[in-house]
Amino acid sequence: MSTVTTESKAEAQRRIANRLKRARGQLNAVIDAVESGADCRTVVTQLAAVSSALDRAGFAVISTAMRDCAADPEGAADGDRLDFDELEKLFLSLS
Repeated sequence: MSTVTTESKAEAQRRIANRLKRARGQLNAVIDAVESGADCRTVVTQLAAVSSALDRAGFAVISTAMRDCAADPEGAADGDRLDFDELEKLFLSLS
């Protein structure tokens, strides 16, 4: 694996982790809102934000895996790699 690919993958992992941390913060806000008796509109609005953040993180994970497969199609045959059929299933599971 080249240094550029390694750096790109590390950057993608950092961005995904940041998205998930933001989602965790939003989920904490939802829990606090429920526990404090916030109105339905506030809770649902915050819950929708969490759901959207998790979806975006999931799509970013799949996108990174797709780039890896496209950059090294022969590597997709390795046991730890996802093939395009598996990626498609994962992608569809988010919709």
